[in-house]
Amino acid sequence: MLKVEPKITVDIFDKYYPPKVQLLKWIGNKQKYAAFITSYFPHKFNRYFEPFIGSGAVLATVSPTEGIGSDTFKPLIEIWQTLKTNPSLLIKWYEERRQLLEKQTKEDVYFLIRDSYNKKPNGADFLYLSRACYGGVIRFRKQDGFMSTPCGVHTPIPVNAFKNRVEIWGKRIKNSDFHNWDYTEAFDSAKKGDLIYCDPPYSYSQSILYGAQNFSLSQLLEKIKEAKSKGVYVALSIDGNKKSGDFICDLPIPKYLFEREVFVNLGGSMLKRFQMEGLTMDNDFVNDRLLLTY
Repeated sequence: MLKVEPKITVDIFDKYYPPKVQLLKWIGNKQKYAAFITSYFPHKFNRYFEPFIGSGAVLATVSPTEGIGSDTFKPLIEIWQTLKTNPSLLIKWYEERRQLLEKQTKEDVYFLIRDSYNKKPNGADFLYLSRACYGGVIRFRKQDGFMSTPCGVHTPIPVNAFKNRVEIWGKRIKNSDFHNWDYTEAFDSAKKGDLIYCDPPYSYSQSILYGAQNFSLSQLLEKIKEAKSKGVYVALSIDGNKKSGDFICDLPIPKYLFEREVFVNLGGSMLKRFQMEGLTMDNDFVNDRLLLTY
């Protein structure tokens, strides 16, 4: 029987502390909750895998001695690989684009860089867009992959502030490698005693976001079952509301696959505010379920 952990507020964590600042702006970013999530990780494990790397908040919190971050989104992996191997180049990417604000409006700069990215997707343009777009909503048109997110209301952080973040995050991920993999490749690489943390796209409520259109939760659950059978620890973050709008989602979670579940209150929904043209949604809260195979 699945054990439901009591709803508690944890103020002090014994092991993992997230970075104080974000490298990328990213909707669904778990940075504020990473210490809580990682407090449920096994006390000992071998390699750490994060096959839906996104903002990298949980990986950076763990700062593993041997980690593997991966994603199918190549421009994103370019950023992580460059952070590890050539952080000065990453800073240069941002600086070249950020300094355009000295002569043009932030909207003109944003659309110029977005057009450049859409002509030829690349990590350098995407880095700036992730920091300048509305609320970190990384949205693509399904039919042609066109990034269509509008410009954010904020001014992108100064170059020196970004440089500071690169230094902080570079130390956190120095023992991790990054691969342009489908999540199945990460699962197939994991061995007994390794830990996999999954934060996949919510295919019901986030279908406009990158990776969600073709994502299958049922297929991921099969890989989790396979990983559990060979002694791999798996932690899965998934929509705890089980609801998208007025539609109750049927999550195909097999019995006995997970041993424990924990509810994580993520606060208000940035995606909902985006969809409602910036209005505050006072009663719209997001709850994650953290499902554990151990």
